[in-house]
Amino acid sequence: MADEDFVEFAQATVARLRDAAFLMCRDWHLAQDLTQTTLAKVYANWRRVRRADDPHAYARKILLRCMIDQQRRRSSRELAMSAPPERSEEHPAELRMTLLDAVATLPLRDRAIIVLRYWDDLSVETTAEVVGVSIAVVKSQSMRSLNRLRELLGETRSELFAEERH
Repeated sequence: MADEDFVEFAQATVARLRDAAFLMCRDWHLAQDLTQTTLAKVYANWRRVRRADDPHAYARKILLRCMIDQQRRRSSRELAMSAPPERSEEHPAELRMTLLDAVATLPLRDRAIIVLRYWDDLSVETTAEVVGVSIAVVKSQSMRSLNRLRELLGETRSELFAEERH
């Protein structure tokens, strides 16, 4: 019975976790590894997790911790871009890649806050809980990160971040 519940949970969650992992690390293979590690850790604690108010929030928190651990292990590898993206007439796919490149320049915690708030559409309160920071930190880091993205993307793309949600 517990295994069936977990399989159902994993099937419903895996794509969203993998997408969030990719947005944080920018590597599909690593995103897949982080997702598998996350699901393995969730499974190891499934009896407790399934009784929690929000098992999905628990999984997102584990994913973030796995990403932080992975980054610490690979600290010698530089994840950030050295220069802001070029400005040119772009197709939607190119614009998306430019946006992803800009998000990748943010520090991991800021990247996680942006992904959780604006990709996973979590509230400020839930994001604070998942990341393990205060609500004020989520709000201030969101604002700073969005401003940084505006700088990187320039005036032509700043409409992507025209209004911060509260």
